[in-house]
Amino acid sequence: MGRLFGTDGVRGRANVDLTPELALAVAVAAAHTLAETDRTHPPLAVVGRDTRASGEMLEAAVVAGLTSAGANVVRVGVLPTPAVAFLTAEAKADLGVMLSASHNPMPDNGIKLFAAGGHKLPDEIEARIEAAVEANATTAWDRPVGAGVGRVHDLLDGADHYVQHLIGTLPHRLDGLKVVVDCANGAAAEVAPVVYREAGADVHAIYAEPDGLNINDGCGSNDIAQLRETVVKLGADLGIAHDGDADRCVAVTADGEEVDGDQVMAILALAMQEAGTLAENTLVATVMSNLGLRLAMSAEGIRLVETKVGDRYVLEELRASGLALGGEQSGHIVMPAYATTGDGVLTGLHLMARLAQTGKSLAELASVVTKLPQVLINVPVGDRTVGAAAPTVRTEVERAEAELGDTGRVLLRPSGTEPLVRVMVEAATEATAREVAERIADRVRVASPVA
Repeated sequence: MGRLFGTDGVRGRANVDLTPELALAVAVAAAHTLAETDRTHPPLAVVGRDTRASGEMLEAAVVAGLTSAGANVVRVGVLPTPAVAFLTAEAKADLGVMLSASHNPMPDNGIKLFAAGGHKLPDEIEARIEAAVEANATTAWDRPVGAGVGRVHDLLDGADHYVQHLIGTLPHRLDGLKVVVDCANGAAAEVAPVVYREAGADVHAIYAEPDGLNINDGCGSNDIAQLRETVVKLGADLGIAHDGDADRCVAVTADGEEVDGDQVMAILALAMQEAGTLAENTLVATVMSNLGLRLAMSAEGIRLVETKVGDRYVLEELRASGLALGGEQSGHIVMPAYATTGDGVLTGLHLMARLAQTGKSLAELASVVTKLPQVLINVPVGDRTVGAAAPTVRTEVERAEAELGDTGRVLLRPSGTEPLVRVMVEAATEATAREVAERIADRVRVASPVA
């Protein structure tokens, strides 16, 4: 079947790539892999989803799979991914399941799995689950019968628990701040405005009316045009955009300028350094982060550790080294003191807290990072591995690196979730970055054309 897990769980077009049958098989395999076997009571699983219409179908399949494996299930309904991780830990569950394709278009969906404690799965556990699914091992297990079949319960106040948890992380209130929040018609449509209001902010919510079909449709962290316009029109202090499952946060200044994850990380890192909570004076970021972030952190005496792309690798480094802050340019920000995974709403709260504490504008705070011009081209391909590794592509990359020298860099990688090869180039000027990126992208297209 090929690689089942990408950088963020199992993902594909719902009812085509990600079918109810596959969802059921993954759920059974996860239950047997993650649930403890020496317990005196059945394993427990927490299941949540975003607002996609297909989530209802896949939720039913996942719940059926879990209960058929003898696990009891707590359904928490539509909630952000980090809320499901939080509730998995709070309930002392054996595993958590979030049905979401994050920032992907509505027809896609995904299965994100959490182990006990609400932590993302390491590669070796994913490999075991994948092997069980591929071997059709779900048919080999003894099925419980009678009282051994799992039961299903609905948690009606899960959102309240999550909201109060987030509010409890704040050092002070956000009174006096006016914010526009783009909820992407997704999982944060109800939770995010409530959290920001309870924290004291004056909140204007947009794209907060999900209908199952409009998630990420011209809105959210991948499309902030309307957020920019609304912030300027209303004279707000800032705008915040989440993605479909609200594990991302990007921001907009009062003038409508984007503040990406690199800049948000820098702002939070300096706040934590000042407060003495930035463990080992170190920030964790991925290789996709702009070189300007590294230069800015170096100037402030903060060490930057780089990982592979994917918030799971940021999380692994944070946990392994006992560090306190990390994230991605895309807006996945992880604060392990408060969350086991990237949490866009938590990030938004602490970003606004820094504004409230300093009295500075978001533009002023974000100016600590001077970004090098960066061009990212997502190249559709027939085979993302071939497209990234073809000799003609590698030769072009080496040529570009020689041309740029110390004035820029090239990063080429296959997407972990989509049939794309991502070509990223940084250079002294945007024109140079674009010319080099287009040249490499052309080689990728020829090496692995779309069928």
